[in-house]
Amino acid sequence: QKGHTVVPSAPLVIKEDPTLMFTNAGMNQFKNIILGNDPVKQKRLCDVQKCLRVSGKHNDLEEVGHDTYHHTMFEMLGNWSFGDYFKQEAIDYAWEFLVGVLAIDPKDLYVTVFEGSKEEGLEVDDEAKGFWLKHLPEDHILYGNKHDNFWEMGETGPCGPCSEIHIDSRSDAEKAKISGRELVNKDNPQVIEIWNIVFMQFNRLKDGSLQPLAMKVIDTGMGFERLVRTLQGKNSNYDTDIFQPMLQRIASVCSLSSSKPIAYGKDEKTDIAMRVIADHIRTIGFSIAESQLPSNNKAGYVIRRILRRAVRYGYTFLEQRQAFLYLLVPQLLQDLGDVYPELKQQEQLITKVIKEEEETFLKTLDKGISLLDELMKKYADTKVIPGKDVFVLYDTFGFPLDLTELILRENNYSCDEDEFKEQMQQQKERARNATHQEIGDWQVISEGASEFVGYDTLVTDSKVLRYRKINQAGKEAYQIVLDKTPFYAEMGGEIGDTGTLGDVAVFDTKKENNLTLHYVETLPSNIEGTLKAEVDVKKRQAIACNHTATHLLHLALREVLGNHVEQKGSFVTEKSLRFDFSHFQKVTPEELRKVEIRVNELIRENFQREEKRDLAIDEARKMGAMALFGEKYGDKVRVIKYGDSVELCGGCHVDYTGNIGSFRIVYETSVAAGIRRIEAITATKVDEAFYEQVDTINELRSWFNNTPDLRKAVQKFIEENSKLKKEVEQFFSEKAEKLKDFMLNTAQDYKDIKLVKFDGEYSPEEIKAAFSSLNKKTNDVKLAVVGATVYNNIPTISVFFSKPLVDSGKNAGKVVKEKAQHIQGGGGGPAWMATASGKDASGLNQAMTEIIEEL
Repeated sequence: QKGHTVVPSAPLVIKEDPTLMFTNAGMNQFKNIILGNDPVKQKRLCDVQKCLRVSGKHNDLEEVGHDTYHHTMFEMLGNWSFGDYFKQEAIDYAWEFLVGVLAIDPKDLYVTVFEGSKEEGLEVDDEAKGFWLKHLPEDHILYGNKHDNFWEMGETGPCGPCSEIHIDSRSDAEKAKISGRELVNKDNPQVIEIWNIVFMQFNRLKDGSLQPLAMKVIDTGMGFERLVRTLQGKNSNYDTDIFQPMLQRIASVCSLSSSKPIAYGKDEKTDIAMRVIADHIRTIGFSIAESQLPSNNKAGYVIRRILRRAVRYGYTFLEQRQAFLYLLVPQLLQDLGDVYPELKQQEQLITKVIKEEEETFLKTLDKGISLLDELMKKYADTKVIPGKDVFVLYDTFGFPLDLTELILRENNYSCDEDEFKEQMQQQKERARNATHQEIGDWQVISEGASEFVGYDTLVTDSKVLRYRKINQAGKEAYQIVLDKTPFYAEMGGEIGDTGTLGDVAVFDTKKENNLTLHYVETLPSNIEGTLKAEVDVKKRQAIACNHTATHLLHLALREVLGNHVEQKGSFVTEKSLRFDFSHFQKVTPEELRKVEIRVNELIRENFQREEKRDLAIDEARKMGAMALFGEKYGDKVRVIKYGDSVELCGGCHVDYTGNIGSFRIVYETSVAAGIRRIEAITATKVDEAFYEQVDTINELRSWFNNTPDLRKAVQKFIEENSKLKKEVEQFFSEKAEKLKDFMLNTAQDYKDIKLVKFDGEYSPEEIKAAFSSLNKKTNDVKLAVVGATVYNNIPTISVFFSKPLVDSGKNAGKVVKEKAQHIQGGGGGPAWMATASGKDASGLNQAMTEIIEEL
């Protein structure tokens, strides 16, 4: 009714913005418009945005489940004005919607306005207060500090004062005891914020200063889950029909029952666990649907952490020892699949990935608990586990600290938390030093928009619009924005172009907030003049061959394996291409061969590139263009067509498929549950691989007297080698038996045991075989064997303890590890048999003497 255009939700996982991993607010997808990097096409927009707040400045992860109104993934309702209406209309619209349309009682509403900040030079927002006084009495309007009423997306970026709307959902009796205004922003679960109107006016720079935006922007965000709670008269988001079906399913899957409306279970811990799981399964499902799989880095690591958090709550409080989260996927689809069809389309992938991740982590939990049991035995005297040991559990085995602490408390143990934090800090410092990037603010030379012309030309005369200095891991460089550029910026899996800009080399090109950034080590000498921008033609052509090949590969995979195949990622360089796709079993060699043959057929058919630029997205879909899940597409898109291959793509491609020359698959492997990966090469790289194989075959043939039938010669060689190997094994077996007999026959009494000393030139394999044979003969004998041998000039210490000695506490592995210092070496093994090799044979006698003396 107010003239806003409805736009779809942006993906949860953000690309091309190094300051954010996830969409944490509705404004993220409009950041480039707010900053002036994109033109304003429509001044009024509204949307429902999927948001994820689990990292960075806005991180609600630890509150989720413990309270009734925070979530990891939630839906944010927003309306936007770009240089159109501002405070008065935004406040009036909000009031009209809440009170006039939704019929919320105005007596229950409180609002906050910004109290100002002297250090920032910001005045009190009495203007907003004046507009609110038209709708609310003054005692329902409060001033808020910078923390509550100055909204910022992150450490840098668009920001401004805001006005929050809070609702008091307590009973009349509670309201009579204490006014709602006393509980605003006091973490009361029944007096909560439901809507925030942000008056976006500034851009926060790296140095912390505020720079006025070119236009004023209205950015509002209302939590859908909190709004539903308000309208349904509930005291918890989890009591609403958004979460109730999922909680009932959890209760069923985990064999819980209760008369409580939320169908929780036995106690508060059970309730928290169920809330955590009900929340987290949404985040996990949507992320996988967008092809963001759990992994060990960046966004994937955050998703893995959330998944493991849900598994851990089920394991600890709901007694789930088997994978169970994946059983909740059907309910997720039932709850949200009609609104977000990507969930239904990706059901098989979501289910398979979750199940595999669960099973892997459950093994980790079992192993971690076993290791923790050993640590508790080791430190039984002090009942305190050193922080460095707890850190190893966390870092190496992925065992969460809070679960470690829980198990320790149950056994009256504790951990040295300060030492653990110290270890964590050291790890963070190592990671920060390796990846930390310091970025300065932009130095503007001239105003204007940047235009990419690299589809049509690889050389332009350009001017610098702005530049800034960066420092990454101690290396200094610059980022430059040009008024027009032929350089393709890294995007859609394709690496960025390199080349020259004036008198300097461009070593990389990346996209950030819709700006093409050219990376140079030094600034051009004529920074304010006209510069020749020239792309490395040979490298671009090789990249284009590989990128076009990914499209042909996608088509061939669907033809050979089935239409369930969908692209899940790609990486294209001038050397090779990598293509990830959904498929639920290993691709057989026969299938790979068919795919490879089909791609080469498509190359030889020499299809001409059909390119549609600025095509309406609906028209592109009518053409059958394939879109990638998790990608944000605008109203206008670019379509690339080669024969039956039709895809939405902004990358660089060849004019004719014949330009690719040839295609060859290098390998196929698994990336994650339900995701396979193919790496392949094209053009001259195929020629190089072919000649390398020919050279290898010719070299092999020369080893067999240039025989014309190499296959037959190799087969004969293998058969002869197998026969000789058996003879050698028989020889070593006999030698090991003789060594074993020697040990049994030469054992002498020493203290209260039998002792054998031996030396000579015995191989480690012979000694190991002799010890294994000896172990079967000495179950009732206290026998120790100590050897000091040299084989192939390598000194070796060998120790054997029979079962009775091991049962009494002897440990061969510890012994050889300690005594290996005498031979400048190392080694180990189980308690009954161990060896250590070194460099200094002169220390053998000393090592043997000490081992015997300490028996």
